Amino acid sequence: MIDSIRWIYTNMIDPKLTDIVSALVLIVIGWLLQHYLLKYMIQKIVRFFEKKSKLMTARIIEHFSREIRHAIFTLIVFFSLSIIMESSLFSSPSMRNLLYSLMVFYFFKGVYDVLAYYANHPESFHLDVSKSTKLTPFTLRIVNAFIAIIAIVLIASLWNFNLNGFLTGIGLTSVALAFGVRDTSSHIFGGLSMTLDKPFQVGDYISTEDSKIEGVIQDINLRSTLIATADKGIVYVPNAYLMNKPIYNLTKREKRKIQTYYYLSTKHTEEEIRNICNEVNKQIILHPQTSKDDLILVYIDEFHADYYRMLVSYYIPSNDIHERYEVQQDILFVIKQVMDDAAIILVDQDSIKINDSERDLISN
Repeated sequence: MIDSIRWIYTNMIDPKLTDIVSALVLIVIGWLLQHYLLKYMIQKIVRFFEKKSKLMTARIIEHFSREIRHAIFTLIVFFSLSIIMESSLFSSPSMRNLLYSLMVFYFFKGVYDVLAYYANHPESFHLDVSKSTKLTPFTLRIVNAFIAIIAIVLIASLWNFNLNGFLTGIGLTSVALAFGVRDTSSHIFGGLSMTLDKPFQVGDYISTEDSKIEGVIQDINLRSTLIATADKGIVYVPNAYLMNKPIYNLTKREKRKIQTYYYLSTKHTEEEIRNICNEVNKQIILHPQTSKDDLILVYIDEFHADYYRMLVSYYIPSNDIHERYEVQQDILFVIKQVMDDAAIILVDQDSIKINDSERDLISN
């Protein structure tokens, strides 16, 4: 068995039983130390920085900890094998390159894990309360992809791998694939455009122009955007689709518009209708939570054989949905009281739809 692996390390000698036992004991002790003692010490350090409100430092150490422990255990294994061989493994170029490759892998894997954490928890990437990062989950994933490429190139260079032919092949393959994955490429560039333009970010409530898609942004990845809809559903929307649609970022609103319609019977006189409009307009102005700087519209905007359509439109200076419905509820009760006092007859909307349908049939 020893002869079958001697090609890896030409200076290898037949190990003694005591050396094998010593190496195995050292490996077991090393594993126990890194898995329990070192892990416990790192957790204590993480909690120390958390108490000092150094949350970013704590998260970096926490997500680097596994790779740190793996790197230390790898060194212990190499040292143990050196005991068996009674010669340092570093004297062999191949074994030395293997160790360096593993160290490079552990380092970049630690960086990758940290960025992956912040890509999944972008709200944590804040240096303090008054600052917010400009990096988005999409950007962090792009950085992760570059990190993986850098790690591969560094490890390949350690083994004197010829990268020229490899890169040339990658370039030709990329050109060929570009024609076959045009849709996927459009989604990726759509995500890149969203990162640069920043029409929305994770946590924003958005709606498309046709209102077919409406909800809270949960994640933005390379190909699609994850949206949580109002009915608690999850929708994966291709990035190219979003970039080609007008998007309303409802989270960025400073005010909310409330607009409703009422259908008044044509049995009422013009004076009665005008009085109702003026009184409703007055009550909206008197409400303490309606915006006085924006248009308040209370007018008859349509006339039909059976009814007038009265438009009621106003704004509230808040984006809070609870406040929006509280104000709307107040105004609805006021309008109900005003119409009851004036004995206004409202036309049922269902009968309006039936009459409209009958008129369409007659005209056809």
